[in-house]
Amino acid sequence: MEIFRMKSIWAIASNTVKQSLRMKIAVVFIILLVVLLPVLGLVTSGDGTIKGRLQTFISYSLSLTSLLICLLTIVVSIYSVTSDLDTCQIHTVVTKPVRRFQVLLGKLLGVVLLGCFLLLFAAVLIFFVTIYIPKSMGADESGLIRLKNEFFTARAGLAPTPVDVSDQVAQEMRNLQQKGQISPEMLSDKQTLQRIINEITLAKEQATRSAAPGQELIWQFKNVKIKSADSNPTFFVRFKYDVPVTRPDMEIYSRWAVGDDRQIKYGTPVKTRIAQFDRKDKIRSFYEIEVPAEVIADDGYLAVGFLNIANLNSSSVIFPREDGIEVLYKADDFVPNYIRSVFLIFFRMVFLACLGIFASTFLSMPVAVLLCLLVYVAGSASGFIMESFETLGENVGLLYSYTIKPIVSLLPQFDKYNPSQYLIDGRLLSWPFLAKAVLLIVCIKAVILLLIGILIFNRRELAKITV
Repeated sequence: MEIFRMKSIWAIASNTVKQSLRMKIAVVFIILLVVLLPVLGLVTSGDGTIKGRLQTFISYSLSLTSLLICLLTIVVSIYSVTSDLDTCQIHTVVTKPVRRFQVLLGKLLGVVLLGCFLLLFAAVLIFFVTIYIPKSMGADESGLIRLKNEFFTARAGLAPTPVDVSDQVAQEMRNLQQKGQISPEMLSDKQTLQRIINEITLAKEQATRSAAPGQELIWQFKNVKIKSADSNPTFFVRFKYDVPVTRPDMEIYSRWAVGDDRQIKYGTPVKTRIAQFDRKDKIRSFYEIEVPAEVIADDGYLAVGFLNIANLNSSSVIFPREDGIEVLYKADDFVPNYIRSVFLIFFRMVFLACLGIFASTFLSMPVAVLLCLLVYVAGSASGFIMESFETLGENVGLLYSYTIKPIVSLLPQFDKYNPSQYLIDGRLLSWPFLAKAVLLIVCIKAVILLLIGILIFNRRELAKITV
């Protein structure tokens, strides 16, 4: 019986693939991928460098592939069910010893197989174009080594140890109370008090990330462990800074020191050298400093120091809270990381296939397509939607918390699981992160939609008896 069921599901799946090929839509998407992906490799330029061109191509190509495959998945999954219902083709199937859930599972399997074929084809094509771009641009040996360290890699990131400003906040609160700037009524109002504390905390934290001319900042990193097969392993200090008043040349002169500052602070014997770098960088742009791994202390301690050179700069320098400073080190290779990024697109496709099957069980094709497109767009911008509503006023925010927020939280967060953001900067897309994505997107949300769709389809009246 189980073998018969599997044969039935497989027969419906193969028929779904043939049906989509007869629609010519899959052929159109294949042609688009074959034409557009190589063209993107030729026309994308980025910032003019080889790395910039690779970053632009990988971003655009993966985004285009994801868009086309998602659109194909939506259309085919909905059409495969609604067309059988509209033409009464479904009657010839359900009158046979085939259960209704097998029909939907077969449709889903066919859509997923077709999407997998296109995704695999596009992924292989993008990979070979990516490998070919450095050769086509005549990259020398040093350039290829740099690309290997900064792009063709999978790097994990470490954030500096957070600075505790609770004592400074408490002292500032006492000072404001003594000056009469905080009244007892304000202290009794919990919302007002919390708002004041948050504002003071943000100001104090920003002060720990700001350096006036002649001032230095030091960040501490713990448990920095570099494991590499290279004879001279390195890591990177990634940074971006801003200024309160924009300079005419948009550049800041700085001196960086990376190593174990405890050797200087406490006068201990020097065991590891401290690397120094004099730089001139533009504001509001990301930069990376390559540092030899030998500067890391044996216990994994690392300090990164920044000096705002007084005689060359006239403005303070501010490092953003989220991405101002970070240590990156190689944790895996490019190929496994690229494969994991393709899986993220696959999970997105499986969810949309289940959503399309679900919508087609009770909606007409135009309405079902519109619903799926709405979910796809909202899921791709779910983070932006949540951040936008969080910044609204208190009354509107309260309304949002009980209406829109629960709905948005049910959507798949496609923007959070965007593969491009990892490959562009050579970031590690870890297996635990991938497991979390498949759990939330496929195992929970997609399966729930599919089960509801099966329940609706089982209860749906496919034909009426007329006398």
